[in-house]
Amino acid sequence: MKFFIKTFGCIQNTSDSERIKAHYWENGWQEVKNWKEADEVIINTCVIRQSAENRAYGFLRNVQKLGKKVVVTGCLVGVMNKNNKKKMETKKNFPGIEFRAIDKYVIDTEPIKKFKGVVLVPISYGCNNMCSYCIVPQAKGKEISRSMAEILADVDEAVKKGNKKILLIGQNVNSYGSELSDCGYVFMGKKRFKSLFPNLLAEVAKKDLNQVSFVSNNPWDFSDDLIEVIAKYKNIDRLIHLPFQAGDDEILKKMNRNYTKQEYLDLVKKIKSRVNGARFSTDIIIGFPGESDKAFEKTVDICRQVGFEVAYLNKYSPRPGTVSEKLYPDDVPMKVKKERWVRLNQMINKN
Repeated sequence: MKFFIKTFGCIQNTSDSERIKAHYWENGWQEVKNWKEADEVIINTCVIRQSAENRAYGFLRNVQKLGKKVVVTGCLVGVMNKNNKKKMETKKNFPGIEFRAIDKYVIDTEPIKKFKGVVLVPISYGCNNMCSYCIVPQAKGKEISRSMAEILADVDEAVKKGNKKILLIGQNVNSYGSELSDCGYVFMGKKRFKSLFPNLLAEVAKKDLNQVSFVSNNPWDFSDDLIEVIAKYKNIDRLIHLPFQAGDDEILKKMNRNYTKQEYLDLVKKIKSRVNGARFSTDIIIGFPGESDKAFEKTVDICRQVGFEVAYLNKYSPRPGTVSEKLYPDDVPMKVKKERWVRLNQMINKN
């Protein structure tokens, strides 16, 4: 039997797809590179942006036309399981399709798979942060951390096979283990629970590895302990992904991002002062509801001050069921969003 898997979305989805492949391999299936040759086509979906969801639907329609057995998994199924209207509409539009939750594949299959020469090691699933624009909590559920013993066993296995680069992944890696903690503290004006990520990162960095990287982070969980671990171990990647999303304090408040422009810049300054050679990449949402020209210039100002090496730029699109979709009209014209996107892309990514 032959299978083909199509992946939409982020590095977390890429990791999940590698684990899905392992599920099929372990059951004697053969992977093919052309979906038309497959007996079963698996589509690992992303619904973080409307454009990603639309691409998944387009591919699904093409596959369905040829009468292939199709299994849809990933974020779309997570949303469907929590939104009965979405479930009914999707099943009506795509009759005969199997919708399978990602944990039916992921939990018990080997997680160690390489992507562009780097071994992907998931450390957690889901997210507890309720950013107003984000559908991840609906799609992936509450944050669940894997045990440190399991993660380190995966890393040891990767090293044993001769791999030298590890990427620790999660929706918010630097809150790893915080759902297990009863030790509270205040950081950036908000009560947080102590994360185990600095401990985990240190243990991974002690292994025979040339590079240890991690994504993604939230500024309000980027603790002093984490900074000290990065500074101590030279094999921890100095390119730090630190999303800020917007530069205007009112927009950040509407996004429920729990920090100000100045607090973000202060954190960057602190990291640079303690971690020799620290560089930064980021995520930016362009055209969030209410983002005026003046508000956007504050985003541009952060980019100038930090000097990001890479920025992942996303034009805002309202996601059904999110707070921002319910409360804030999508009032920034697409023409303006595109113009701002081009400006930032040329400024940071040089494209």
